[in-house]
Amino acid sequence: MDRAQKEKVVEELGQIFESSGVVVVSHYAGLTVAEMQDLRARAREAGGSVRVAKNKLAKIALEGTPPASIAGLLTGMTVLTYSEDPVAAAKVAEDYAKANPKFEILGGAMGENALDRDGVKAVSQMPSREELIASIAGCIGAPGSNIAGAIGAPASNIASILTTIEERGEAA
Repeated sequence: MDRAQKEKVVEELGQIFESSGVVVVSHYAGLTVAEMQDLRARAREAGGSVRVAKNKLAKIALEGTPPASIAGLLTGMTVLTYSEDPVAAAKVAEDYAKANPKFEILGGAMGENALDRDGVKAVSQMPSREELIASIAGCIGAPGSNIAGAIGAPASNIASILTTIEERGEAA
């Protein structure tokens, strides 16, 4: 890799570190190509990405970025799982680590906050952005449906009373 290619990689990694809501650092020693492709596919489905980069270039790219505190995790065969959604990459990494013991999560960063192994696990258990939006929409819509039900209830009650009176009149 020549100097121009290295500079391009550092620039790309810098953009990743700047724009990502969460970055998870893991060791991937022993994973096959098919297993890495599976990890990439899972990350893509969740709206994240996976990147293998030279540790030295990643450390250079980390300088001056919010997750600069994770530089110490970049040793050995590391892979970065990242996403704009602050939860998606952590969920993908945790799920994959459960299914594949060769994939070892070291830690990560959420913005400027460094995460250890337990921190990544805690983040992965949080609801995703889409789940939060659905929950909020449900809370906002519930009072409206309650009001509509309350407005329609008297008319429904009157109709059932009239039906009962009519049935009694026919029976007599």
